[in-house]
Amino acid sequence: MAVRISGAPTEAVEVVMQPDGRMDRRNAARYSGYAPKTFAQWASKGIGPRFVKPGGKCWYFRSDLDAWLAGGERAS
Repeated sequence: MAVRISGAPTEAVEVVMQPDGRMDRRNAARYSGYAPKTFAQWASKGIGPRFVKPGGKCWYFRSDLDAWLAGGERAS
């Protein structure tokens, strides 16, 4: 499912999100405005938003990203 997210009044970003709210690293980065490489570095350091890694692929849930963006802390 593709979702348009409005950031700044003149800017919209399209992300691909699973029905349960999961996004891969590339789409989570688009959603939040950071680079995918930044997300990878944060994950290796144990900082940044919460993610799950079933089967070796990182998934970020929209609710965790929203909580992290609102508070600037790692969601638990």
